[in-house]
Amino acid sequence: MSRTPTGGMLLCRTEPLAARSPAHLLRVRLLLAPAGAWTVLVPEDKPWLDGGASVAEVFSGWGSAIAVGTNWPVLGLWWEGGRAGFSLAGGFRRTVAQEWDAAGRPAGEPGVMRTLAARLGLDPVLDLEELERLTRPDAGPEVDGGTRLRALVALLTRAGLTLPPGLTPGEPADRLRGAARVAPGAETVEWSGWRDAVRAELDAVEAGPLGPWVHGPRARLLGAAQVAAGAPLLVWAARRRSPAWAAAGALLLAQGAFSLAYDRARARRWGVSAT
Repeated sequence: MSRTPTGGMLLCRTEPLAARSPAHLLRVRLLLAPAGAWTVLVPEDKPWLDGGASVAEVFSGWGSAIAVGTNWPVLGLWWEGGRAGFSLAGGFRRTVAQEWDAAGRPAGEPGVMRTLAARLGLDPVLDLEELERLTRPDAGPEVDGGTRLRALVALLTRAGLTLPPGLTPGEPADRLRGAARVAPGAETVEWSGWRDAVRAELDAVEAGPLGPWVHGPRARLLGAAQVAAGAPLLVWAARRRSPAWAAAGALLLAQGAFSLAYDRARARRWGVSAT
């Protein structure tokens, strides 16, 4: 077993109230804390040790699951064995990812940093130039993947990110969890059954910018799309024995079923046809 630190975190560009509901539906214990204009999520456990998915797959899957149906981006940061990387998800947009090996050499799709800058509203010239510098294979021997990832996080302070003390990419998972527990405003997000999950989902949606999408034609269209995407994803995840993608599929199904059920219940309550 490698002695190099392994861990990760999710960065949601929204307030804790909005992030709590989709995080709740992942059905894992998470520590949630404000991070400036963002919210940071740190897992209580280490699901990558189960053997079903790598740490990169876990955080990419969780990020995609949380971002579905939202209008804010989610960054999944991870590090393992000197390697490090991130995935960027947002709504139904295509998830993009970047990785660095233990020597700091980049591996990712062309244009990842340009996509990151555009989705986060960063400066298309100055900030993008610094981001793209992180993808150039010209690092010295002292620059590993973790160093590249920390440089990215430092740059994101321009997008309002302020991580609590001790929550630093590259730290061991146990130390990261300890820092998250004592972070100002920290709370535990834990699955407590479908009734509480639905109530949390409803509170967050009604109070947030997606309020107009909770009933009517757009809500039904979105709910049907989530169910249609979630079912085959669950089947695929079961075949791959991937808990991260299974969580993504379950979340899609849960949100889609909730949207359809709530729209029907609301229509029944107000005497409006659901068709």
